[in-house]
Amino acid sequence: MRIGTAAALVVTLSATATAATGLTGPAAATGAPAGVRTLAGDPIPDEWKNRTSLRILPGRPRQNNDVRLFAHCPEAANHVIIGSTAFNLKGSTRLYREVGESLSDRGLARRSVSISYFALPGPHQVLMKCVVVTMNQKTRIRKIKVISRYAVPLLVRRFRMAQFFD
Repeated sequence: MRIGTAAALVVTLSATATAATGLTGPAAATGAPAGVRTLAGDPIPDEWKNRTSLRILPGRPRQNNDVRLFAHCPEAANHVIIGSTAFNLKGSTRLYREVGESLSDRGLARRSVSISYFALPGPHQVLMKCVVVTMNQKTRIRKIKVISRYAVPLLVRRFRMAQFFD
């Protein structure tokens, strides 16, 4: 008797939610608005599929800190290249360093990068390119086609020893 009551209550609540939102079909089951395709419970609007975006956390890092890069590229891309003057390595003669990361099926990538102690404090640009990389297996020659680009400003603050003792 209790199971039947609980099942009737669940059916009643789902019917009420469907009537309130005006959705029918698979969108009503997930609660997503019309025109939204769901993948494993994560609704992503169709117009966001071909967007290019880059997020850096924390937004204002200090010298000698690590930052997390979150990239999103269009579905056509299979690789992302992110570069900046803030990522240069100790002892390297290059001022600009690029890091690459492969993309998931949904066009997402994440990576951790160190801000160099030798990076100059102040504003830097972080440039991202979403690319399609194809390789001829016989000749081992790679072709790189740029799909989209994106730039984000990054403010590097001066290193302070006191940050470890706060």
